[in-house]
Parts: sequence; structure tokens; C-alpha cells
Amino acid sequence: MDFFGNLSLGLHTALSLSNLFFCFVGVFLGTLLGVIPGVGVLAAISMLFPITFHMEVTSALIMLAGIWYGTSYGGSTASILLNVPGTPANAVVCLDGYPMAQKGRGAVALFMTTVASFVGGSIGIVILTLFAPVIAQYALSMGPAEYFSLMLLGLIAATGIADGSAVKGFVMVMLGIFLGSIGTDVYTGTQRFAFGIPELGDGISLVALAMGVFGVAELIISVGSVKANRFKSSDLTLRAMKPTRDDMRRSWFPMLRGSSIGSFFGALPGTGPSLAAFIAYAVEKRSSKDPSRFGKGAIEGVMAPESANNAADQTSFIPTLALGIPGSPTMALMLGALIIHGVTPGPGLMTEQPSLFWGLVMSFWIGNIMLVILNVPLIGLWVRLLAVPYHLLFPAVLMFICLGTYSVNNSSFDVLLVMIFGALGVLMRKLAFPAAPLILGFVLGPMMEDNFRRAMLLSSGDFATFIERPISATILAIAALILIWSFFSTLKARRALAQG
Repeated sequence: MDFFGNLSLGLHTALSLSNLFFCFVGVFLGTLLGVIPGVGVLAAISMLFPITFHMEVTSALIMLAGIWYGTSYGGSTASILLNVPGTPANAVVCLDGYPMAQKGRGAVALFMTTVASFVGGSIGIVILTLFAPVIAQYALSMGPAEYFSLMLLGLIAATGIADGSAVKGFVMVMLGIFLGSIGTDVYTGTQRFAFGIPELGDGISLVALAMGVFGVAELIISVGSVKANRFKSSDLTLRAMKPTRDDMRRSWFPMLRGSSIGSFFGALPGTGPSLAAFIAYAVEKRSSKDPSRFGKGAIEGVMAPESANNAADQTSFIPTLALGIPGSPTMALMLGALIIHGVTPGPGLMTEQPSLFWGLVMSFWIGNIMLVILNVPLIGLWVRLLAVPYHLLFPAVLMFICLGTYSVNNSSFDVLLVMIFGALGVLMRKLAFPAAPLILGFVLGPMMEDNFRRAMLLSSGDFATFIERPISATILAIAALILIWSFFSTLKARRALAQG
């Protein structure tokens, strides 16, 4: 069957009444659970996964996928309005989305994130549709050496996220790597830095870290310092969501760059939307003519990561469906749904089950349109959260943080960790240490270590493997250039400050 025949088959499958219903159920639940801080997509899909055993396989995947990319739409809401990331992938949106809300531009930020989510998702779907076989083949050619170099590039770029001192950004990256190394070593089975605490044997939860450093820290900092009537009624109307011409002008290229970055990282197994969002933010800040705007409500700092994580949500299906390699725990559940229904994921899926593959792809278009229709009318409702008195809002947010964190692993120890990381977040705020590099170091550190050890095993301990492989060498060269650029940029800024 030719390309257009496949699209027609997929559209016919996606537009069936049952698949439309399950697509709506998925995106609605995804949006709702994304708004609630801490619950996240993995908990939602885990709870609904047993239901899919009794569903037709295409309907089951369409519903699970709707939850997956629906949380990205909803997850930015709490990030912008409360500085509490709805999902880990939305954590970077806190950096500029929350300052926009503090300036009375919460409605604009929410509307623009809906636009960014739709544009990023659409570009991701186009790339998934047109280049799935090519990207899958390219991703398959990347070995541990290439992945290690890619992770190293991400960590170096993380220092660019830091506001102010690059040294502080580096310190936060190293702290994140240390926290990510806590737990059981998968190669030797020994525990590292667990200090005799059994609950640390499985490592530290990313949700607990993100909720504590961003959410609880914000609550503690804000208590006693927030004025009851700091928002005008004009900030809470639907008319307030209209962006300015300057907002639109500044948004297009960040959306396109973010979508490109998200599409690339989404197609690589083991990376995903969280990494894509952080890298997109770092690229925007580094390429900006005025980096000082970031962290103070720059619209680019919202549009780039939002378009990146939504594009990555779509292209993350490439390694899962085309290669049978789940890039994340959520994608592993998608893979499990296929296997339980007797469908073998891999290169033969497109030819053996064309209605399933193309029906799922076309349902992404329908789901993204549904999400825009759902989200835009609700923006006024979400923004009105700002009008709720803080002495009522803060306890409710703290309750949702605790419930969401507990629901991930059913662990009260994770709730304790949230409070500990909340205190750490307050200390970091007082000392002007940035939180974003900490999260990125935590995410990338374990993956970098794993790929480094695998590369060493495959090369018999030869470090030259990282520069002998062309892709790895190219990535390392880019990382070195960014490092040199950062050094001279910092030096130039200090000289300008001394002369001024």
C-alpha cells in the first residue's frame, strides 16, 4: 500500500466512533491529571492499564497515547500558575512561566503554551509520519559511545540554563549526578550512598525531587510574603489571554527550534520529553541577544520547552513501535499493551499491522485538535486559581503534591523526600543556586554512567572509542565548542562589569 493509502486507512481507523471516544477519554484524563501536580502520566497509565486487556488493541493504544501527550498540555498549567510542575517535563516551564503569571500575564502564558503544544505536537506527528523508518534506522545506528557523548553535551548545555554564575550551574549539575547515583548498581547489585536506608535502594524519585525543589520551595518562600490582592480582575478574563505582537514575534522561531529539538530527542530511545525541554530552553537562552530576560518572564522560555516536549511525545513512538525499544517506563507500558494483545512491535509492524500503526498516528492529529478545543475555553478557569486566597490555595497545593508523590510508588518515604528537597530548594533560592541544572544532572547522570560503562565493555576499556566513532566525535566537538564559548562569554561579562 502506498503512502497516501496508508494515511487514508489510518484516518478511517481513527475516525471510527469507538476510537474517537477512547481518544477523547485519553486526552481529557491526560489534561486533568497533568493539571494536578505530581500525579503524572505514568501513574495514570498504570492505573488504567488493566482496563486495556479487555479492549481492542488499537483503541487501547489510542487511549493510552492520549493520556501520554495530554499530560503535557495540562502539566504546564500548574507550572505557570503555581510554580509546581505538573510533570517532570514541565519543570523547565516554571522558570519563565511563573514569572509571567506574577506579572499578571498568566492567561497569555497558558494560551501561548497551548499554541506551542499544538505546533510542537503537529511537527512531531509530521516527522513521525514521514521519517519514521529513516529516524528509526538512524537511532539504531547510535551505540553507547554516541549516547554518552550526547548526555555529556546535555550536561554542558545545562550550565547555560543557570542564571548568573556558570560555576553555580556546574555545582548543581554535579549535585544532580550525585543524587541520581543513589540506589542499587544494576551491574554489581550493590547499594551506593544508601546509608543503610532500605527505601533508598531503589533510588530517589524524580517526581519527589522536582516537586520538592520547585513546588514545596515556592510554597515556603511565598508564605507570609504574598499579598492577598496582588492580581487585578482584568488579569482573570478571557480577553487577557490575547498575546501582544511582540509575544507573537518572539515565539515563532523558538517554537520551530524547540519542535526540531524535541522531535530529534524523542526519536532516541532513553531520552524523551524531559531532556528535550531542558535542551530547548538552554539553546534559546544561549542564542538570545539578551539572555538576562530569561527567568524573568521571557515568552521564549515558555514556547521552546513546551513545543519541544510535545514534539518529543509524538516521536517517542518511533523507537517503541518501529524498533520495539521503549524509551521510557511509559513507552514500556505501551509496548506491554501490544505484546499482551499478541502484536509484535518492531520493523515489521508497519507492514503486518498497517491499520494499527497508521490509525494510531492519525489519532494523534485528532487528539491534538481535541486538546486545543478543551484547553482554550478552560484557560479562564485555570487563571482564576490566582484569585483564590493563598491561605486556602497553598494547603491544597501541598496536599496534591503529597498525594501525587505518594501515588507514584505508594511510598510515604517519597513524601518525606519531597519535604527534604523542599528545604534544599529554599536554601538554593537564598544562595542563588539554580534548580534547573540540578534536575537535568539528576536525569542525565545515571543514563550517562550506564552508556559509559557499556561503551567501555564493548571497547575493552579503550577510551579512544569516543573519538573514533564519527557521530560521537562530532557531538564531543560541539560540546567542547560550547564549553569554550561559555568560558569566554563569562570572562567577557566579568570584564564589562569591572569596566562599568
